[in-house]
Amino acid sequence: MTTTATVTRERVPTTEYARLEERILARDQLGAAEVLYGLLKQGRPVTEIVSETVRIHAPYTHVPYHQRLDDGLVRFVNNDHCLLSERVSLPLMSLVRPELRLLPLAQTVWYIPTGLDPWNQLLGKAPGHYTRLYSIAVNQEPPAPMVHWPDQEPLRVDGSLPERLNHWLTLVQRGEVLTSYRVFLGLMDDVPSRRQVLAHLAFAGLIDVQDRMLHNRSYTTGHKSFRARATIELGEALGWEAAHSVLYAGVPDIAVGPRWYSTYEMGCNVVQNLLDGRDAELCRQDTPLTPAEEAMLVDVIVRQREPSVIEALVALLKAGRGPRRILDAIQVASAQVILETGHPNNFSMAQHGYEYCNTLGWFYDTFEHPHRLKLLFVAASFINRAAEHQADTPDNGRRAITPPPGAESLSPRQLLERLEATILALRPDEAVGLTATYLKAGFDRAPLLQLLATAACKLGNDPHNQELGMCLLEDYLRTTASDRDRLLLASAQHTAGHRKYGDPLESYRRFAEAFDLDGR
Repeated sequence: MTTTATVTRERVPTTEYARLEERILARDQLGAAEVLYGLLKQGRPVTEIVSETVRIHAPYTHVPYHQRLDDGLVRFVNNDHCLLSERVSLPLMSLVRPELRLLPLAQTVWYIPTGLDPWNQLLGKAPGHYTRLYSIAVNQEPPAPMVHWPDQEPLRVDGSLPERLNHWLTLVQRGEVLTSYRVFLGLMDDVPSRRQVLAHLAFAGLIDVQDRMLHNRSYTTGHKSFRARATIELGEALGWEAAHSVLYAGVPDIAVGPRWYSTYEMGCNVVQNLLDGRDAELCRQDTPLTPAEEAMLVDVIVRQREPSVIEALVALLKAGRGPRRILDAIQVASAQVILETGHPNNFSMAQHGYEYCNTLGWFYDTFEHPHRLKLLFVAASFINRAAEHQADTPDNGRRAITPPPGAESLSPRQLLERLEATILALRPDEAVGLTATYLKAGFDRAPLLQLLATAACKLGNDPHNQELGMCLLEDYLRTTASDRDRLLLASAQHTAGHRKYGDPLESYRRFAEAFDLDGR
């Protein structure tokens, strides 16, 4: 049967959603998946299912703090992936093969039971994705998932909009989680100002980036901005009047510590001292980089130290180049860092750095925030540090991209079939070589993009990774970079190469069986 069933407008099936909630809170992946398949076969709207699943997991995907000190040792406390996966399940529907348009949502629901209460998972009190990630034994009957930050009512404050936004961001900086959440809910009630409020939410996430990587394990990796974007896009998809659970799932975490603003402070000082504080004027520039300028900036970011990166950005801005166009080149540099990543366990900094650049591109394209120019320096510094981290970590490095034997004689269809099999067999070097062969032959890009999106969705058990795969494809479709094909090579490298958990194809196979797709 097909997965493109007619959407029903019958009343919401409360019994089925109660059953879905029961199975998710029981951490029952199989049971939750079966309930979802039933809802999909009924033709329930995807946005309805997303709304209900966010409602179910929102109370249980927060943590008290993103760091612990255990006997004097710093321990990282991971970020939620459920909301991020919910967001990406919507745009991926149009990028994957039509018969698999509901697979991204199925991967999300498959994951959610394992993503609840990361804090107690990391303490070894409950099973899930993070106990699997760190091989933590759970030697007790798991408790119910814990609500670390209870939901709140709006708190309306007086003052002009800038004063109220600054008050909220000050509360975030101080780590006053519940008060900042209440104030934000009050800000959202100011409907005429809602767009500026949402822009400041995204901004608050984007300025929170760690200031070092090598030999660190506790960092933000840009996750606050990813969560803010997911909150905004899901709220807009569902309608803000029906999106309180989305706000609850996303907003409190912006104030959860630790928070790192030193890289953003650097961007502030560079713009003020070296560019005379001309944010608005420079943001109006839109001239693209020449191929030589792009290659120069990529080399500086990937091979040189941070002072050279700052100097290069300042020179390009003074030469009239557009900040958004410079970001296109930073994304190429970030894709190169992914291509130079070797061992599956080494992708974290490379992939999160790229998603930060993707999120910043979305921010530029969505809002006209007055401080967005400064974030260009944050993005370039993030990727420069990621490149240094990768260069100083074993099993990474430059690799020659060569066509696999016989690849150049294959038809477009044969190349794509072999590429998909290679990605699913987790052979990244070969996957990059096949992608490069397809691109060099000048074949139609659209089938290649669809294949890369589909392959990213088939590999499950942490659907944050299907989001990461999509970021590269999303930017490929909108970039002005002359070396834009590097984003597609990096997509193949990442999907085939990143760390997998359990049987990464299990969820896909169950979905295909449920909808009689014969593993297509």
